[in-house]
Amino acid sequence: MSNKGTQLPRRRFLKTALSAASAAVMAPTIIPSSALGLEGTVAPSERIIVGGIGIGNRGLYDLGCFLEQSDIRFAAVCDVKEARRTLVKKMVDEKYGTDKCDMHRDYRELLDRSDIDAVLIATGPNWHCTMSMAAAKAGKDIYCEKPCTKNIEQSLILRDTIKRTARIFQAGTQRRNLPHFAFACELARTGRLGKLKKVFAHPAGMKSMLSGWLPAEPEPEKEVVDFDTYLGPAAWRPFNKALLAGFHFEKGGGFIGAFGAGGVLEWGSHCVDLCQWAMGDCEPPIEYNPPQDGHLVAKYANGSELIFREKDWIPLGSCPVRFEGETGWVEAGDSGKMVLSSPELLAGRTVLEIGGYPATFHIRDFLDCVKTRSQPKTNALAACNAHIACHAANIALYLNRQVKYDNKTNTFIDDEPANRMRSEALREPWRL
Repeated sequence: MSNKGTQLPRRRFLKTALSAASAAVMAPTIIPSSALGLEGTVAPSERIIVGGIGIGNRGLYDLGCFLEQSDIRFAAVCDVKEARRTLVKKMVDEKYGTDKCDMHRDYRELLDRSDIDAVLIATGPNWHCTMSMAAAKAGKDIYCEKPCTKNIEQSLILRDTIKRTARIFQAGTQRRNLPHFAFACELARTGRLGKLKKVFAHPAGMKSMLSGWLPAEPEPEKEVVDFDTYLGPAAWRPFNKALLAGFHFEKGGGFIGAFGAGGVLEWGSHCVDLCQWAMGDCEPPIEYNPPQDGHLVAKYANGSELIFREKDWIPLGSCPVRFEGETGWVEAGDSGKMVLSSPELLAGRTVLEIGGYPATFHIRDFLDCVKTRSQPKTNALAACNAHIACHAANIALYLNRQVKYDNKTNTFIDDEPANRMRSEALREPWRL
């Protein structure tokens, strides 16, 4: 059948098309206020898209702090455990009122996504360095829980990788962004205490043992728990559900090996980090001595001392630190309170007391730096130096003798046994 009778003359076609176009231009276009960043919302173009890897107990807390920020969008979760993936997806989707949080079992899939700007890494310490480096190479900014590395060599390689890739890195030592700790460190750094002589850190455990080998149990289906990926770079061992708790602590100590890096590192990641900040984020100490009467003493190149101690603290809460100078001292802890040698050190200032150790301020610092490309409080260099101090102390603790560290060569001086503990072999196919 011919359609000749239904053809529209060219002149009438042009007239109809122009009329339709004019109507489209004149018709009101309804754009949601959220898309324009109005009414307190953040425009999509200004939002930081975040993915999370290894979101367990600590990771869930961090995730909650991220979700409080109006300028982020949490887009994907990766975890080797199916139950955790589904839990996080439910939490995020309920927050946003959508069904768009994606789930991944393999972290490399998440890092391959071009829409992800930054990642929260909250796996066990076994994975922290390897995943942070992979994220940096993939062009992502990184908020990594502590401890960030398992040994000295990892600390140095991570520092150099972050610098080379120009990524933003924030270690999860959130006390740097709590007002009373920051003020105590400022007193030390600015000379208000006189020349700094001693800084004290609480390690919460000064025992370092090699990790053990638990009895083999039936391994779950890979989709339920991907145990091979859970082990990752760690030396292989048979599945045991107790291993899923990550690195393990006995009372007063920790393991060096598969999942952890020794007793000093866990709390030391926080307390030594604050001591390093009080010292002006200088290079780590150069001499480490085994404990005597509950005190492990390390010495800086300028003669000041970093003292790890378990007792004799003023009761100011967990994670206490103390800074002593020639003319004054200050001590602070997680209660949010400080004790000072003289009230004049406050100089009329009121320091906000925030009890506990919330991470919200630290995460906000990270996100602001992602936008400005400035260095966050606990950047990769600061984290490297604090971690090296903890690792070296653990080595002195494990060898039960003095070790001397050269910050120029990043090796122990004439000490083959100590140098063998600077690094460890990684299981195939993982590489730094």
